[in-house]
Amino acid sequence: MAKAVCDRLFINAHLATMTKGDEPYGAIDADSLAISGEKISWMGLAESGAPEAREVIDIEGRWMTPGLIDCHTHLVYAGNRAQEFEMSLNGATYEEIAAKGGGILSTVKATREASESDLAAESQIRLEAMMAAGVTTVEIKSGYGLDLENEVKMLEAAKHLGEINPVRVVKTFLGAHALPPEFAGDSDGYMAKVIHEMLPTIHALGLVDAIDAFCEKIAFSEDQVRQLFKAADKLNIPIKLHAEQLSNQRGAELAAHFKALSADHLEYIDERGVKEMAKAGTVAVILPGAFYYLRETQKPPIELFRKYNVPLALATDCNPGSSPTTNPQLMMNMAAVLFRMTPEESLAGFTRNAARALGLSDKIGTLEIGKQADLAIWDIEHPSELTQAIGANPLHSRYFGGHK
Repeated sequence: MAKAVCDRLFINAHLATMTKGDEPYGAIDADSLAISGEKISWMGLAESGAPEAREVIDIEGRWMTPGLIDCHTHLVYAGNRAQEFEMSLNGATYEEIAAKGGGILSTVKATREASESDLAAESQIRLEAMMAAGVTTVEIKSGYGLDLENEVKMLEAAKHLGEINPVRVVKTFLGAHALPPEFAGDSDGYMAKVIHEMLPTIHALGLVDAIDAFCEKIAFSEDQVRQLFKAADKLNIPIKLHAEQLSNQRGAELAAHFKALSADHLEYIDERGVKEMAKAGTVAVILPGAFYYLRETQKPPIELFRKYNVPLALATDCNPGSSPTTNPQLMMNMAAVLFRMTPEESLAGFTRNAARALGLSDKIGTLEIGKQADLAIWDIEHPSELTQAIGANPLHSRYFGGHK
């Protein structure tokens, strides 16, 4: 019987599979990994049964992990908000900047004025930086259009980025991000527009992989978001939520009620909210970049999430106003230093748990036979270095679907 032949065989590797088990980082007694087509087809010791390969790649003792997954970004936008950063340093709060027409609405103005091609070109630069840091999957939210035409434009730009780059793009409709100026004082009216016009149209266009909303005093109430989630649920659209970032609005409990994939930020969540997330299997997406940039002091309750076994994901939250970064390694370091997450938790936050936060854990997030061959190869001596070094980029090479 002819011996199986794979497309690529990586040898002389250290494998951090990031599967959940007894060994730190899911490290296994193996030094080789094989790819057939776009999937992992074999892992083991080269000397004991490695398949024949069309191409053999010696990675010379480097570490291999799953490709990184950035599960919460606002990557597609136009303009910048450097002046608001200066306002913040001079003492203005997030709420005060928003009340003066800044914050999200200043990006809305710039994004509405940009063409789809301009949006894609500007966002391409940010996406390339992420890919250069080992990212193979990125979630991209809309939410800077706040009307049908411009929300579609943003999601089309996100779709285009996924088509022209070796990266998986997950498109999230965030029409309920802020109240547009034309609906000032009429949040119910705008939410009705989101629910009855924008959501069904965007769904029909095939541009929505998930839906999100901002449940907060300066955004939308729990009841308004509940009506949106009911509409999404009828369309079988997966749900995510910006929750408990600036106050406890019981958004995480609402998200859990709808079996949301994730609730994100969560600085002000209490034990009741954590318990509901645990029951629902909802992932906690921790966003240290926004916490740091906004100089917040209320930390997410990491110990409570651990106590109730709520999976902890991490993301850059790449956006122009509160987390202008494309650097996952920096976020890992911040999560460790600011929130005392361990290096293993931090890396799991950008791999295994990030995949779960996107509903993709059956396809990506760990090195396992049958999963997508999204790989990151690192010039490190131990996986903890990915968290320990401040903003470093030790990436040696990156493979998406088995291709460099």
